[in-house]
Amino acid sequence: MEKGFPLWLHFIPGIQFRTTNNLFKNEMKIFLAKIVSLMKEEKLFASQGGPIILAQIENEYGNVEYAYGVGGELYVKWAAETAISLNTSVPWVMCAQEDAPDPIINTCNGCYCDDFTPNSPFKPKIWTENYSGWFLSFGYAVPYRPVEDLAFSVARFFGKGGTFQNYYMYFGGTNFGRTAGGPLIATSYDYDAPIDEYGFTRQPKYGHLRDLHLAIKQCEEFLVAADPKHQQLGANLEAHVYYKSSNHCAAFLSNYGSKSDATVKFKGRSYFLPAWSVSILPDCKNVVVNTAKIVSQRNVEFTPNSGLSEFTIPSSAWSWYEEKVGVDGKNSFTTSSLLEQINTTKDTSDFLWYTTSHYLDFPQTLTSSCYQIFGSVNVTEDARHSETLEALLVIESLGHAALVFVNKKPVGFGFGNHDFASFILSKTVSLNTGTNTIDILSMMIGLQLFPEVEEEDAIEELLERYNLTPGADEKKVKLDIVKTLGKLFPEVDEEDATEELLERYNLTPGADEKKVKLDIVKTLGKLFPEVDEEDATEEVRI
Repeated sequence: MEKGFPLWLHFIPGIQFRTTNNLFKNEMKIFLAKIVSLMKEEKLFASQGGPIILAQIENEYGNVEYAYGVGGELYVKWAAETAISLNTSVPWVMCAQEDAPDPIINTCNGCYCDDFTPNSPFKPKIWTENYSGWFLSFGYAVPYRPVEDLAFSVARFFGKGGTFQNYYMYFGGTNFGRTAGGPLIATSYDYDAPIDEYGFTRQPKYGHLRDLHLAIKQCEEFLVAADPKHQQLGANLEAHVYYKSSNHCAAFLSNYGSKSDATVKFKGRSYFLPAWSVSILPDCKNVVVNTAKIVSQRNVEFTPNSGLSEFTIPSSAWSWYEEKVGVDGKNSFTTSSLLEQINTTKDTSDFLWYTTSHYLDFPQTLTSSCYQIFGSVNVTEDARHSETLEALLVIESLGHAALVFVNKKPVGFGFGNHDFASFILSKTVSLNTGTNTIDILSMMIGLQLFPEVEEEDAIEELLERYNLTPGADEKKVKLDIVKTLGKLFPEVDEEDATEELLERYNLTPGADEKKVKLDIVKTLGKLFPEVDEEDATEEVRI
């Protein structure tokens, strides 16, 4: 439950997503219960003879949990308890969630997970998302991940004790219409996957991974029989060996240096290992695949089949019309302040027109409040006797894009990007004597996936109250403060974390250190979405 929230959730008064908010938790519980019920009715869980062997609650919440303070900690525990209570009869996992409480299995997401260790020795080492590429954002390069690197990461994972690995994505796709997420994420979800967006195999990625999978399959009896034994073979060179008996084994030979090829000695034989590669030996003798050596098909050619019958495409039913510039129609209304787009359109459209006008009398110098939204206009002495004047129009927007018209004529187009959706559009425009109109067509291109954190006021309060001296790189220190404060809560050594904070940022808590700790927690709560203060305070006291 990371994305895909229906927008109507946003409009429930008092709701806050992914934290200890009873309104959100109630809706989430209804949704989870419904999904699990549907799966049980169709007998899809493994215990019912179906294909579902794992269930997942939340997704990568650990990446943003610190932003919710104590509310995040409490929410993780609640989500885990709620999932277990649904009795799916299969294990539950939490991706990228180091503090996943037992019996929930915390798993790894990323490009490399060979060094990942679950938070309990009784939990298997699971890789839930191995990125074959990445999603496409407007204005960005098309993502690409070489198959040699992808294969290397998989071989390293299984060589070092991995039990389950999943590609994200193995089969690309398309998020049609408004389902792409945001901000400014394209509809293509090809992901440079082994099977592309249109269902064709992408070579050599598909073929090379097939060869890798066959090689790992040949090692299966050894992988399930024992844990790997590590053997250092040189600088950046090592072997991981699975023994079924003293003379019966499978081996993964690795060169994890990215620059130099090497030749290694293993069990009396020499093996050549290209840089950044793994050789798999299902019998500890013969190499059946090396991740850097591609021997599969590298491309696919399509030869037209002369036997195919020709067909004609029927004429299109599409039509078009010329839209008037500016607010027009029965849904228009007037307000004295600028309204936020999503709360105004309530998901009925990705577009919203903003229109304003002002009468210019050139003998007067003009500074109009209506232009504080869209810019400012000052008439110079030289322009007083002219029929037109040049003015600087400045538009500051939180995103995502906007078309701007002055007196019904286009003057500019501004837009942000996926990482920074906000933008500023500055344009010199011509204004006339009399009434001038400014129309802005604001565009929303996908909803934000994660909450934007409001931290300035709370950081200032923290700096002032505890005499924090962040030094030159204030942004880095602010992030450090948040991360360090996150260590104050359960599952960590609170005393060590507090000492680290006191020493690093010159905190002077005074006599009542417990009170100050509680104060820090309350201040942290102000940095991010609100939490149930009573629950959070009680948790800290305990």
